Amino acid sequence: MQVETFDVIVIGAGQAGPALAAHCTREGLRTAVIERAHFGGTCVNVGCVPTKTLVASARAIHVARRGSEFGFSAGAIQVNMERVKARKDELVHQSRNAVYQWMQGLKNAEVIQGHARFVGPRSVKVGERMLRAARVFINVGGRAAVPDIAGLNAVPYLDNASIMELTEVPEHLVIVGGSYIGIEFAQMMRRFGARVTVVERAAKLLPREDDDVSDGIRAILEAEGVEFQLGAECLSLSRQGNRVVVGTVCGTESPAINGSHLLLAIGRRPNTDDMGIEAAGIKLDERGYIMVDEQLRTSAEGVWAMGDCNGRGAFTHTAWNDYEIVAANLFDNDARRVSDRIPCYALFIDPALGRVGMTEREVRASGRPALLARMPMQRVGRAREAGETQGFMKALVDADTQRLLGAAILGLNGDEVVHSLLDIMAADQPYTAISRAMHIHPTVSELLPTLLQQLKPLERV
Repeated sequence: MQVETFDVIVIGAGQAGPALAAHCTREGLRTAVIERAHFGGTCVNVGCVPTKTLVASARAIHVARRGSEFGFSAGAIQVNMERVKARKDELVHQSRNAVYQWMQGLKNAEVIQGHARFVGPRSVKVGERMLRAARVFINVGGRAAVPDIAGLNAVPYLDNASIMELTEVPEHLVIVGGSYIGIEFAQMMRRFGARVTVVERAAKLLPREDDDVSDGIRAILEAEGVEFQLGAECLSLSRQGNRVVVGTVCGTESPAINGSHLLLAIGRRPNTDDMGIEAAGIKLDERGYIMVDEQLRTSAEGVWAMGDCNGRGAFTHTAWNDYEIVAANLFDNDARRVSDRIPCYALFIDPALGRVGMTEREVRASGRPALLARMPMQRVGRAREAGETQGFMKALVDADTQRLLGAAILGLNGDEVVHSLLDIMAADQPYTAISRAMHIHPTVSELLPTLLQQLKPLERV
């Protein structure tokens, strides 16, 4: 079989891969872009774009139901799930096609559709073609993990992708997993009209969050009618006619939850198990993630891994930052590293959670002297005016350096407001750069100076 030689091979067209491919072509490198399924990766196809489109529909429905609070009546709200899905599909198609057309339009690049499998160092086979390059970049993403639950093989279930193909609202959706994906779908489907029960093995939702954040999120969802079964240590599944029965505690006489649909939302796994990774000399960790260094180089010379498959971040923004790190090191003589970035993410319920830096629990565990400020969203005029007073703001500061250590904004526009704190952290400026600033009224962000002016020593417990 004839071997085709390229300067660069990019495997996977998610968030990082296309951008790096485009950068390589601008550098004059002959580039092959290989994608086995849909262009755009998780974010475009089964992640950010479709889920936030559905979240927007669910919010519009929710606000319409609250019309009397704002002085109007929208009448009886009828949810057309087929139309909701069609709107989502349209936006996904537009986004996916935009990435595909971008790649097709690159000069000095060839787009190859098919499954790439390593057959040797920096050598892959795609169908009947054999490709080799001096540099290979892996951006293959991840997929929903299937947990080991007794009785799973006997029941139908949904994952984060298949649930978005529903054309009818579930009568009773049972969600196994009380973390970020499960929580977003819980509120969304409840607003569409489903009864929703969330089952979580841990004693609280979102176990890695501080207790006040977890409790605040639970209160928001409970106020909308979402039900919770926490501390479900002995999960089991069975079928009763067309229903799915979820056992949550130990013992044969334990009560069970009877639902019409089951969503499994218990984490993700990398798409590395069918790539012939061993033939390339690439090391994986015990969970199947590609092991990389601070500049995203794998154990194999000339091979990098970006995005979800490297285990260094599970977000679109971390994948994009992976691209920036690789490009900076290769082409700009800029030694950027993974450890340079500040952890940040959002939970896109309504109101949203914006999180940056360390949690309060992590700050306490560090033993450093710290300051803490906390403020309920009821203090925020813009939130009261919008009828969105749930949640709170919290910030932590190093008492010695006056640098922000972390923050949580659970409330109206929390996913946007938190960036003001993130930018100060990235600029390595003291918290006073915000606390002494004059902000615009009436906004949510104007309460950040007020919040930081109330910092007090973090009490040890």
